[in-house]
Amino acid sequence: MAKAIPSRSENYSEWYNELIKKADLAENSAVRGCMVIKPYGFSIWEKMQRALDDMFKETGHQNAYFPLFIPKSFLSKEASHVEGFAKECAVVTHYRLKNAEDGSGVIVDPEAKLEEELIVRPTSETVIWSTYKNWIQSYRDLPLLINQWANVVRWEMRTRIFLRTAEFLWQEGHTAHATADEAMDETRQMLEIYAQFAEEWMALPVIKGSKTPNERFAGADDTLCIEAMMQDGKALQAGTSHFLGQNFAKAFDVQFLNKQNQLDYVWGTSWGVSTRLMGALIMAHSDDDGLVLPPKLAPIQVVIVPIYRSDEQLDAISAKIKPLVQELRKAGVSVKYDDSDANKPGWKFAEYELRGVPVRLAMGGRDLENGTVEIARRDLKTKETVPFDGLTERIKALLDDIQQTIYNKAKTFRQENTFNVDTFEQFQEQLEKGGFLLAHWDGTAETEEAIKEATKATIRCIPFDQEPEEGVDVYSGKPSKGRVVFARAY
Repeated sequence: MAKAIPSRSENYSEWYNELIKKADLAENSAVRGCMVIKPYGFSIWEKMQRALDDMFKETGHQNAYFPLFIPKSFLSKEASHVEGFAKECAVVTHYRLKNAEDGSGVIVDPEAKLEEELIVRPTSETVIWSTYKNWIQSYRDLPLLINQWANVVRWEMRTRIFLRTAEFLWQEGHTAHATADEAMDETRQMLEIYAQFAEEWMALPVIKGSKTPNERFAGADDTLCIEAMMQDGKALQAGTSHFLGQNFAKAFDVQFLNKQNQLDYVWGTSWGVSTRLMGALIMAHSDDDGLVLPPKLAPIQVVIVPIYRSDEQLDAISAKIKPLVQELRKAGVSVKYDDSDANKPGWKFAEYELRGVPVRLAMGGRDLENGTVEIARRDLKTKETVPFDGLTERIKALLDDIQQTIYNKAKTFRQENTFNVDTFEQFQEQLEKGGFLLAHWDGTAETEEAIKEATKATIRCIPFDQEPEEGVDVYSGKPSKGRVVFARAY
């Protein structure tokens, strides 16, 4: 098998694209800007989805489903929301096709024009809040904690698989509350869930913080986010949670009788992560030989490859290995025994390395005689020969160690590539090398925009854990009370 993946240092962008292709994760579709997620890639997404869904349900949320189509008039009801999404909307104008009279194929029937155009959902706040008006009458109906797993369409002109596509998969939570404090607690809680998932499942260290007013979600009073560093030093926003205030409740007249028997507007939140997390997983951990998957998200955690010279030897190895396979599965480990004769062991080793399988076992005739097995770990590319007995517990412990080692490596990389900068000259010089820049900001949109225009760097977040620190803005020289995270981003 010819892997033909460029190195990260050679061409990081091409490395990413080729790795997705060679590891059989996804491919471009016949529809411009849309992707086909292939079975191996989708199995990783399913693991992400399952883990997140369990976390949502543990905090009282329920799943529902809302329409793909949104009446155009709905988007006009919340001014900042429509302004934020108008340029990305796909619009349905007709409901029927017909055969062309000249026999050239089908055409849009001009007689089938919709009375009101429909928007293919870029996000669902409007259609959901129009529904909540019917569901909420009293404080007894609150809080309303709903999540939706769905696809959305945002008509991106420059697309990249997983990171930015015209259609992508995601979950979007939409909740309604009786008070602002309850809604803000929900907003913070969901950000903590995203951070926990990123760090414990994706082995991805994140910085938690709030967005600047310029970078907030369209229609929100506040946006909280988690930001992760990729191996090229760029930032990737890995999840957002929005405090909507009463904006959508007022736009769609969602009122309730409170405990004082007075009418009031409900308070809202929305929060979401998408298949963009697949891009983060690839770019944060993988190397020049292929994927490096955290065991918790690997479709195959352990692969076992027999090395044999005859059918009789294969039968003897299989008799030893198959009970181990059953034992590992009972212990909750996903395992594949690859005894196919289509490819040589060396080819298989390279293929499973490319696909990021965390642990590989190999057993040959000598191992069979000695009661041993060769065990290799993908993250460190080390291997050793170990006794066959007690292998299940050894593998479980090894998977835990790999998960933690991948996280530690990513965290160390972020720490080594995070810099305090105090002058604009330092800012520009360090930005070209990549990484997160902690710099003072004067709090104005004007300065934020000026820095973005001059450098293509944005304020990724205002970190929660930053101590107050008197200083001066790195660009304007005006007083500042703390540092924010600047970076170039995906």
